[in-house]
Amino acid sequence: MQNKGLVKLFAVLFGLVSIYQLSFTFKASQIERNAEEMAINKISEDEENYRAKRSAEEIEYLESIANDTVFNIGIAKFTYNDVKAKAMNLGLDLKGGINVILQVSVKDILKGLANHSKNPVFNKALDDASALQRESQNTYLQDFFIAFDKIKGDTKLASPDIFYTKALDGEIDGTMTDDQVKKVIETKIDESIVSAFEVLRKRIDEFGVTSPNIQRLGDSGRILVELPGVKDVERATALLQSTAQLEFWDAYKGEQFFNFLIQANETLKDIVKVDADEEAPKSADEESADDSTIDDLLGDATTDSTEVKTVNPIFDLLRGQGYQGGPIVARFAAEDKATVLEYLNMPQVKSLLPAELRYVKFAFGKPEKDSELVDLYALVGNRDNTPELSGAVVTDARNAFGPTGKPTVSMQMNAKGAKIWEEMTGRAYSQGSQIAIVLDNVVYSAPGVTSGPISGGNSEISGNFTLNEAVDLANVLRAGKLPASADIIASEVVGPSLGQEAIDSGTMSFMIALVLVLLWMVFYYGKVGAFADIAMLLNILLIFGILSGLGAVLTLPGIAGIVLTIGMSVDANVLIFERIREEITKGKGQKEAIQDGFNNALSSILDANITTGLTALILFVFGTGPIKGFATTLLIGIGTSLFTAIFITRLLIDWYANRGGNLDFSTALTKNLFRNIHIEFLIKRKVAYIVSGTIIVLGLGSLFTNGLDQGVDFVGGRTYQVRFAEDVSASEITAKLVDVFGSANAKTVGSANQLKIVTKYKVNETGTEVDEEIRSGLYNALQPYLDGITYEEFIDNTNQNKQVGIMESFKVSPTIADDIKQASFWAILGSLIVVFLYILFRFKKWQYSLGAVAAVFHDVLIVLGVFSITYKFMPFSMEIDQAFIAAILTVIGYSLNDTVVVFDRIREYFNEHTSWEFKRVVNESLSSTLSRTLNTSLTTLVVLLAIFIFGGDSIRGFMFALIVGVIVGTYSSLFIATPVMFDAVKKLNKKKN
Repeated sequence: MQNKGLVKLFAVLFGLVSIYQLSFTFKASQIERNAEEMAINKISEDEENYRAKRSAEEIEYLESIANDTVFNIGIAKFTYNDVKAKAMNLGLDLKGGINVILQVSVKDILKGLANHSKNPVFNKALDDASALQRESQNTYLQDFFIAFDKIKGDTKLASPDIFYTKALDGEIDGTMTDDQVKKVIETKIDESIVSAFEVLRKRIDEFGVTSPNIQRLGDSGRILVELPGVKDVERATALLQSTAQLEFWDAYKGEQFFNFLIQANETLKDIVKVDADEEAPKSADEESADDSTIDDLLGDATTDSTEVKTVNPIFDLLRGQGYQGGPIVARFAAEDKATVLEYLNMPQVKSLLPAELRYVKFAFGKPEKDSELVDLYALVGNRDNTPELSGAVVTDARNAFGPTGKPTVSMQMNAKGAKIWEEMTGRAYSQGSQIAIVLDNVVYSAPGVTSGPISGGNSEISGNFTLNEAVDLANVLRAGKLPASADIIASEVVGPSLGQEAIDSGTMSFMIALVLVLLWMVFYYGKVGAFADIAMLLNILLIFGILSGLGAVLTLPGIAGIVLTIGMSVDANVLIFERIREEITKGKGQKEAIQDGFNNALSSILDANITTGLTALILFVFGTGPIKGFATTLLIGIGTSLFTAIFITRLLIDWYANRGGNLDFSTALTKNLFRNIHIEFLIKRKVAYIVSGTIIVLGLGSLFTNGLDQGVDFVGGRTYQVRFAEDVSASEITAKLVDVFGSANAKTVGSANQLKIVTKYKVNETGTEVDEEIRSGLYNALQPYLDGITYEEFIDNTNQNKQVGIMESFKVSPTIADDIKQASFWAILGSLIVVFLYILFRFKKWQYSLGAVAAVFHDVLIVLGVFSITYKFMPFSMEIDQAFIAAILTVIGYSLNDTVVVFDRIREYFNEHTSWEFKRVVNESLSSTLSRTLNTSLTTLVVLLAIFIFGGDSIRGFMFALIVGVIVGTYSSLFIATPVMFDAVKKLNKKKN
């Protein structure tokens, strides 16, 4: 081998750089462990809310040392912030946290650009586009244009009541064609989504999460946000979804609407019908209540709303009234907000308002802490329903403390805002009224002005904030408002305790697999096996070092990718060692055999790794989250495996041989294994076709009848992984949840006290209220099995030692589920096309490509069939999700790896033995590569079995798919790919003759 010095230099440099990069990870872990231990020692379990206090103590300590020097490497000094920034990033499944995909509402942006047009064609096109989105792969904007073109008639996009507005003046005029307007609107939509992306990025930066990840997903208006390590999920989701639409409105006095409420209640009696046979007879008190004043009615409306029949639509929901001279109209239960607003905004009801109140805007306040009641406000509206002053004038915002010591948010406005604010506060002072401060349609406070007009643009928001709420509100106001609402259409929440368990199980499986492979290589190949082991250990060091240096995120599937890389590293060494053994058998000397063995094996190694690399690349392009992590580690592993197997192993072997050492490339037990084997594989091909055909038919039959256990990734819904105090019956839990949600399914995962619960209840609805409703329903149904834990403990994800409750949750909307399914289809199809073309390029004959693709189809169909037949009774989750697609693509790569090695040998023998019949060439090629095929398959299986048995529950289905795929892939390379190629060549030759 030439340039040995250069290889040594690179190996040493790469190794040192990897150790340098990983040293930051070890130091960060040490500091965080110390912080955790300090918090545990400082706060005992006897204290109330000790977990939250420990977490706060831990965070406070780490923040206190953020800029302190904590690590020295030579003369270089690093603060804790530096160390943390350079440490390896752990994914959600290893660290816990939240991963969400936000859909910025393009519909809202279009409405804003059209100045909330009332044009019926425009609004119908918006509704039609929303309907198209459920089945379409287009963006919302594309579907809007399609819908508009279908119904537009003579209506133009450049109409004065659509996009030819004051806001777009200078960019759109009435003479423009629809195609010209579409280009402008496309640009405007893109600008709005970029603006939303930047606003979210600023908010996340202020939130203080380590190693956050935010990405824009294509041009769909979707934004991926990953917040590893975040503990307060509710706070994080509220921060992400808040549009931060800050508005200042004059407020009416509450007593101005008391008579209106009485009239509205009477009018609604005729609108809101109640079934006569469902109505309970009125009590004497209730009869008299109908004719009472509002105060009497409020006095009687103190029972739970579920116990009172709707005979007084408004008053039966009342829970209190406002005070004289104040801005509060009445108080209602938080759960009745939507109903009350629906009632009050009915045209028949609004027509009861006197002329001076006809533009009123009703809004609810912020719920008080530990209270289920909310205040109803009446704001002074206008014809356009726009506020006199908006948050656009806010230049700065800071959390502060008011005179009572409670957290508040102080704001500073620009000159224009300051002038309007002075006018508004002056008017409120002279009239003795209030100004409502509204954020995202919620009234946070409605202070009066007691000391004259406020100049200078300073203002303050108060509203029973916690400190965190005040900090977050200041952050979102500083970052600016979102251009449109952003709904969470997919989410994944992983608790830190489940993340720690994943690390522990992943580490254990990794170490067991590694030890088994290291021992096997020494057992089978002796001294050179030990050299291969050294190269493999360097390979692992390089992978982790590169991951750390690139700032890539390590996930549980990523660890699986690294372990699979071990198998590929073994494969490269096995190919080399087997070729050297063949050269020694031919009678060559040791040095010559080593030289020729490495040279002859290079083609097969490169082809095998390139085909696997192509599938990994497609995974990386089409995948998201964990799949991308798997693909990343696999791609890095392929590169490092090639370097260590080809150069480092060669370096060690040459060093030993040059010192006069004798290398047998086998041990006493394995010396004659697979020697002089001559199997007539092609004679057995018809039997193989029948066996494979039968299995595939059975699998297809099951696929058409049983189907597959499609996960929420593909069908939409919510999934919760719940752990119980004792073993539970999945069927019993399913029955209880069906009563609550109508649609639910529970399945045991791992141990009998852990279930994966899936429901499609309100799958099309988003928002924290719906999430809270489902978690609450889940808790109430499961309470008998939860060992008496509270609801807060059930949903709490801050406890690193959590043993009972929700450990992990996912949410995927049907729209994005359809997109994931489509992306998965293209990933598989794309990998097949790319591989077909690559093999055609390498082997110059389409028959080779046909054989390889036929084997891949065979393997995929069998894996799908096995999953369809067995998913109902397997003791682990066999859901078809994105991770399963990763497994399928890995199976494709592995099957091709095997097949390409065999094809390489066929091509070699075909050129060497020109006098042989093609049938003999094929049989001898298969026989000569059998040792390599079985050796690689066995070591890979050992690795996968170790992960399957000792790894986490979350990847057990993934590992099972890979195990089935490796077994089937090994079989298909011998009995499907090569025979199909042979039959195609044979058939072509017959036609020529």
